[in-house]
Amino acid sequence: MADIVVSEFMDEAALEAARSLYDVLYDPGLVDDMDALLAEIPSAKALIVRNRTQVRGALLEAATNLQVVGRLGVGLDNIDMDACAAKGIAVHPASGANDLSVAEYVITNAMVLLRGAYLSTADVVAGEWPRGRLMGREISGKILGLVGYGAIARETALRARALGMTIIGFDPFLEAGDPRWGETEKVALADLLSRADVVSLHVPLTDQTKNLIDEAALKSMKSDAILINAARGGVVDEKALADVLRQGHLGGAALDVFESEPVSAQDGEKFAGIPNLILTPHIAGVTDESNIRVSDVTVANVLSVLQS
Repeated sequence: MADIVVSEFMDEAALEAARSLYDVLYDPGLVDDMDALLAEIPSAKALIVRNRTQVRGALLEAATNLQVVGRLGVGLDNIDMDACAAKGIAVHPASGANDLSVAEYVITNAMVLLRGAYLSTADVVAGEWPRGRLMGREISGKILGLVGYGAIARETALRARALGMTIIGFDPFLEAGDPRWGETEKVALADLLSRADVVSLHVPLTDQTKNLIDEAALKSMKSDAILINAARGGVVDEKALADVLRQGHLGGAALDVFESEPVSAQDGEKFAGIPNLILTPHIAGVTDESNIRVSDVTVANVLSVLQS
């Protein structure tokens, strides 16, 4: 039986250092086979997961030898942190390793949705030439509102400012005089929503942020504003967003995270037929480069606990 169990995909080459010291089971299919994972977990000293493996309940009860959970990413809402603490299990996210990937995702989607011309392939193939209706907007001169101003938001601000954007931010946990604000203006959430041309979310999912962006919040935004959520599903009221987009109130939206993942065909139906909506499968922080960084950091975190 394995000492280290990996239940989701990662850069497998990062495991070589661990394999020289421990028995490692790398099986990304375990996330979809709970019975198999439950059979493997009793012997495991370490478990490496992404965001889909639910480290709670029966899995933690069966993890009688578990010392550490390595998270291939930064969000921890799929891990019962209190239960892990009670069992003396260390939890280590790969902080900082995918910041750049998420920041680039936000900027890319802001540019695509502001310009509006990049979703016209089917029209052009069909012989249409819709230049008039595809006259979009430049990103330079626009206001970017960042809800939450942690490391990823600051990376996003750096790139947005280089493109000529003005940055405003809301973060109740960062004092106004904190040097991390830099040139970014700290504002109230209501002020941010009413002023920003692009709103990007960078908050965890908590009781306080659940449906933070609800119908009222969406309707308080500019009628042509862009909303981007590459943070956590559940922060945006998905049905309200779909309804507001259909009403023509917003200029567009991009969602990389969802209240229920993977999104079922039934859940996805509410988004059908909305042309200015980009949906991606929780991939903002995953690139070839970030996968290597995240994997290396996670394995190093796990080994530091097992060898301490």
